[in-house]
Amino acid sequence: MSSERARLTALYGGLLTLAGALLMGLVYVLVSEGVYSSVLTAVVPAVPAARLDAASGPALPASDWAQTTVVQPGRYAVAQKVSTAAGDAALSQLLTVSALSLAVYAALSVGLAWWMAGRVLRPVGVITARARRLSGSNLHERIALKAPPGELKELSDTFDGMLDRIEQLVAARQRFAANAAHELRTPLAVQRAAAEIGLADDPPPEKVAWIREKLIDTAAGSEQLIEGLLLLAVSDEGLRRREPVDLGATTTTVTEALAAEAAERDVTVDVAARPVGVEGDPVLLNHLVHNLVANAVRHNHPGGAVRVRVGPGGLEVANTGPVVAPETVPLLFEPFRRARARRHALGEGAGLGLSIVASVARAHGGEATATANPGGGLTARVTLPTCA
Repeated sequence: MSSERARLTALYGGLLTLAGALLMGLVYVLVSEGVYSSVLTAVVPAVPAARLDAASGPALPASDWAQTTVVQPGRYAVAQKVSTAAGDAALSQLLTVSALSLAVYAALSVGLAWWMAGRVLRPVGVITARARRLSGSNLHERIALKAPPGELKELSDTFDGMLDRIEQLVAARQRFAANAAHELRTPLAVQRAAAEIGLADDPPPEKVAWIREKLIDTAAGSEQLIEGLLLLAVSDEGLRRREPVDLGATTTTVTEALAAEAAERDVTVDVAARPVGVEGDPVLLNHLVHNLVANAVRHNHPGGAVRVRVGPGGLEVANTGPVVAPETVPLLFEPFRRARARRHALGEGAGLGLSIVASVARAHGGEATATANPGGGLTARVTLPTCA
């Protein structure tokens, strides 16, 4: 910051000194033009009437005053000589005083410019010092610059807003890491317990078969969780490729693939998919539709229904099921959030379905929202930019 302060000091001081020099030069020119006539006007009445040869004095241009006033020739020559000497002395004194004044003014200008530059750059120093102190343990601190509205105040407020977003992002990542560790630890604990307790004391073949099935199911859940985490990471990175995708055809294909599971759970699926072009990644869009429809089927009750609609407005999936509190709906789009407490049941899922939907929608420039149905269940909507 010292170099910037020196540059501002040189700029401000140079401008002030230049303005002072121009002002003093203008004063000198204006004074020099009228000083001789003014001195001559003051001197003539005091000059004796004795004659003096005009050639003995320096020649001056005839003034307007001399042409309009009747003065004896000798008396005018004396007055002309005296006024010339007095004018030269006055201009010399004016030039000396002006030079000294300009030197003092320049020194004061540089000092004032240095002080003003320090005042202007002080908020920048505060922002720099705070930025250097920031770390993961004090992201809650803010600059909160107390200054009148201006560019530096706006810069400080923008920096504080950026810190707010960074703090929220870091907190979300910390929660994600903690939840992921918890989700991954649970199946490992189940596997360990099944191996240590279930296989102790030479168990019968029936128990071994049950434990084997339990271990396989737990491993499948762990694979599903890891696959969901990888998919979430890929969608958060953004799209690496784009190509035209028919969202209606993708929805139809996904719902047909889930028809067997819906029939097994006694859930009716009603699909009305119009051709809608979307520019994006077909694999990620397939996961988006699959997660929405699969959630609607699995978080339902026997005899329930799922309604799937695709149109120019995007994708809408509505399902019956348990009543969901409206205040908890936005939280369902966060990783590992569930509408109900986890029961560790088979096929329950890892709580990543809607978070993957939201991430894929953001990667395609869209948005995922949901509302709670009055009779139970959710209505999820995904809006995506369409193409021809």
